[in-house]
Parts: sequence; structure tokens; C-alpha cells
Amino acid sequence: MSQFQFVMRSGPTPGVTFPLEGEQLIIGRDASNSIAINDPEISRKHSRLSFQGGKYVIEDLGSTNGTFVNGQRLAGPAVLKPGDVVSFGEQIVLMYDVISYDPGATIASPRAARMVQQPPVQPVAPPVAQPVQPAPAYSTPPAKKTNPMPFVIGGGALLFICLCIAFFVWVDATYRWCVFFPFISGCG
Repeated sequence: MSQFQFVMRSGPTPGVTFPLEGEQLIIGRDASNSIAINDPEISRKHSRLSFQGGKYVIEDLGSTNGTFVNGQRLAGPAVLKPGDVVSFGEQIVLMYDVISYDPGATIASPRAARMVQQPPVQPVAPPVAQPVQPAPAYSTPPAKKTNPMPFVIGGGALLFICLCIAFFVWVDATYRWCVFFPFISGCG
């Protein structure tokens, strides 16, 4: 079995719970109302709650400051859903909620249960997303890439010098100076 309630979020008594019991409830400033909220923004008979088909329907009774559900001013009856925010004027804010009810539990009389003091509900800030840090890599850092072109040029130049030296050693060892270099003095 479920039971419905209003919890005052802001107004003269934040945190106060108003159990909703009955087929028809009047909300207003007058002490004779089912839910009496003593505040100048509330009309004497501000709104009516009617229990229809297992749900509460709220309607404004021509109040001066209006009745709002989730920020929308009522122009006619509205079916309440758990989690709806009901406002009367600008300062009185109630949260409509459904609570589970244990029929075997001790039940307080409806008159005594009219206003049960609870600690004020504090708004909760949404969690702040923290940037995800990548896990540290435990491998060696990548080797610095080097350009192979200087090594190729240097190796080619060294090979050319070695070949030249080998050629001159062979020419000198075989006495072929005059064959390859006829312009040298003494050849001829």
C-alpha cells in the first residue's frame, strides 16, 4: 500500500512533512484547512487536492498568487506524479512524494500526524567529473628516430676514398703510372 505526502522544501517550515490522507484536502492559510500553511503568499483557501483513481489531482481555487506544478501555473486540474514540485506563490515550495506504507506498523492518528518535523532537505550538488588520467606506461620510451641519409652519404664517401686508395696502391705496385697517367713527366 502506498501513501502520499508533501515535504516543504522552502517556506515558513522547511522539512515539514504533510501526509496526504483523505478524498479531498484543502491547502491554505486558514487553520481549518487540511494542510494549513501560515504565510502571507498563501490564500485562505488556496488549492484543493482530490483523490481520484489512486492519484491526487490538484487545482487552484482562484488564489491571488497562483498554484504551480513544476514551474507551470495551473489553469485547470493537474494529476500529480511522485517527484513533482508544487509551488504556492514564489516562496512556498512543496515536493510531492509517494512513500511505501507497512499496514502492520503502528499508525499515528491523522490529527497527530498532520505536521511531522523532519530535518530540512539540503540540495545536493551534482558530482563534478574528474578528468581521467591514463595509466603510466612502464615500458621504455620510444627511441628517437634518426634520419639515415647522413650515414648513407658518409658511407658512400668513405667507400669512394677507400677505392681510390686501393687503385693508386695497385697502380704503384704494378708500375702502371704511365699507362693511366701519360701526362706525368718521365713517361713518354
